[in-house]
Amino acid sequence: MQVLTTRSGLLDHYSPIMAGLENIRAFLDGRELDDELLGSAFAESWSLDGRYPAELAGHAFVMGWSSLVFGTVVLTRPQQPDIAAAQTMEFASKAAASWPTAVHIGSFDSLFRFEAACQLEAEVRMREDGLPALWKQTEDRSKQYRQTAEQLIG
Repeated sequence: MQVLTTRSGLLDHYSPIMAGLENIRAFLDGRELDDELLGSAFAESWSLDGRYPAELAGHAFVMGWSSLVFGTVVLTRPQQPDIAAAQTMEFASKAAASWPTAVHIGSFDSLFRFEAACQLEAEVRMREDGLPALWKQTEDRSKQYRQTAEQLIG
């Protein structure tokens, strides 16, 4: 998303979203949630897809990613049902399925297939090693997503 928002001139709207997501990561490490950061992340993600130029490649992905952020922030609220977690994973799948070009990430030829494999791996890591391992996997996979975005925009 950083690559896409930089290209579209929307980096200022991306930054508060990432600050909120970083706060969630810190929460997983035992820190407090910052409702102001989460509120800004929620608000910016809610409007990002409307601000991202429809004529630029990746618009549908931005829309899906915005939904993913929405779901992630909702999951920080107490007593969210399992359906919210399942919906959030579905948002990630839909965003990946909307990627406008073929990709080459290892043996994967589409972002959707790559995302599905990441989700399966995430389930295993979560069960076996908990949230810290899951966050490490997310950091590793985000590098691959970034490279894919850089290839899209050249």
